[in-house]
Amino acid sequence: MTLHALDDALQLTAQGSGQYQGLTSPAWWNMVGPFGGVTAAVALQAIMLHPERLGDPISLTVNYASGLVQGAFAVSAQPVRTNRSTQHWLVTLSQTDAQGVSAVVLTGTAITAVRRDTWSVNDLPMPLVPPPDDLVRTLPPPGTVAWLRRYDMRLVSGPIPSRWDGGAASPDPALASLSQLWVRDDPVRTLDFAALAALADVFFPRIWLRRAVMVPVGTVSLTVYFHATAAQLRETGTGYLLGQARGQAFCNGYFDQAGQLWSAAGHLLATTHQLVYYKE
Repeated sequence: MTLHALDDALQLTAQGSGQYQGLTSPAWWNMVGPFGGVTAAVALQAIMLHPERLGDPISLTVNYASGLVQGAFAVSAQPVRTNRSTQHWLVTLSQTDAQGVSAVVLTGTAITAVRRDTWSVNDLPMPLVPPPDDLVRTLPPPGTVAWLRRYDMRLVSGPIPSRWDGGAASPDPALASLSQLWVRDDPVRTLDFAALAALADVFFPRIWLRRAVMVPVGTVSLTVYFHATAAQLRETGTGYLLGQARGQAFCNGYFDQAGQLWSAAGHLLATTHQLVYYKE
């Protein structure tokens, strides 16, 4: 039986307590190295596999020190503090170069927790948009990066510019960097925390929409807050998620963008924030 492309990328072999070995997957290749979302998912997967894990993820932050190169990598996931209902983690990914020198390519922190039944409310309701079946799938042009073919994306608003003329997508600042799309794994796969972490990075850099200039970019730091329980993810199953992203501030080589992911039933599953480098 052939592994799903995501499960193939998430395969980790235990090498000791909290130590794992992995291998990059060409199916997830981006412009330089693997898609950042799948690298974040690998970091989270190391925590999910750890025999001492308490509870489920509520937050994950990864900092990309360098792009992974093709080949093997090592992951270390260590709980540094365990309380009654929360657990704090440090994660690193590293690779050994041709000279045999190991270098860190990603650092990360995470919190897992045992959730309690409490009063809950969602103050960020899902936008009213057409359902995914009413929209045509957005197909990546031939020759584009491999990871785009791992997702079924159906754009609602805010496409990548068709003309790179330096203009803003909208004169309204609230809309100038806004995108909305339905998205799910292709082929379909039941949603879990690792898949949700990867999906949090599907939004293209907001600077390309805010000002249609194809400047080089790279994510520096990505944070995902998980609002869904494992049961809610299972209920979502293989359905589409509605993603929304908007830029916030662009200044002297760095900008941040915020995003949200809802289930088709309207549950806010995750919110995400990332800091991105851009070069003029």
